[in-house]
Amino acid sequence: MVKLGDLVDPYAQPERLGGDAAWSEGPLWLPGEDAVIWSDIPGNRILRWSAGTGAVTVDRTGVEFTNGRCLDRDGQVVTCSHGRRAIEGGPAGEPGEVLVDRFGAARLNSPNDVVVAADGAIWFTDPPYGIVQPHEGHPGEREYGDCYVFRFDPATGELAPAVLDVEEPNGLAFSPDGSLLYVTDTSAALRTDGTGNHWIRVYDVVDGRRCKNGRVFAEVTPGLADGIKVDVDGNVWTSSADSIQVYAPDGTRLGKIPVPEKVGNLCFGGPDGDVLFIAAGTGLYRLPTRTQGAAR
Repeated sequence: MVKLGDLVDPYAQPERLGGDAAWSEGPLWLPGEDAVIWSDIPGNRILRWSAGTGAVTVDRTGVEFTNGRCLDRDGQVVTCSHGRRAIEGGPAGEPGEVLVDRFGAARLNSPNDVVVAADGAIWFTDPPYGIVQPHEGHPGEREYGDCYVFRFDPATGELAPAVLDVEEPNGLAFSPDGSLLYVTDTSAALRTDGTGNHWIRVYDVVDGRRCKNGRVFAEVTPGLADGIKVDVDGNVWTSSADSIQVYAPDGTRLGKIPVPEKVGNLCFGGPDGDVLFIAAGTGLYRLPTRTQGAAR
């Protein structure tokens, strides 16, 4: 079995690139700009780090509490908006247009993280955090009464639930071949009584549209499995309270990489896709790896 040392130099440490966020989330590498953008959710703004200058700047403010984001097949940025209770799409650095914000007559809760499948469909999680935490959105109700993982087809406008058995779905990622979907459950996040989940579940993807055979992939401690990414060999990289934890495709924990601040999310980037960017606490961190992020 592969070891963590095969994936990252054992002596490498995450390098802080900067930032003054209240809570960092949703990092995304922009290959055409050699830059990373990420969300300061309570600050209601998007921050940017440029490889060319090495500086962190404010990309946009008043962004309606954006969270996770990804690129679609055309290179447009697809973004989760807590404030607009929507999935948005558009060029980097510009306000996005609402792609979907309702499930039938009900508004979405507060889309949290998003991935685009090989067929162009947009998959996203819809927990309640932006409507139950005033500093991360606007107070509101769960209008459809639950929290789903959705699949949205931008070609047809069809929105359908794909995963219904995760209490509060948060991060998500596909396996390299798209046959598996990993979903984190962070229902323990806002509870003080010790209840709730802090695990990653995995599902078989059927016909590119449905998820079946859900099971627990790994239970992450300390803290929560929030954002997750998968590398080219199918290893799962996840946030936790004190580190990035890495799991083999069979769920075996390979080890962890300490991070000085609580980790929110992560992404692979750099010209060769072998640099891990980590949104944690107040800032953005960089860690070179010996692997690459999966294409999707």
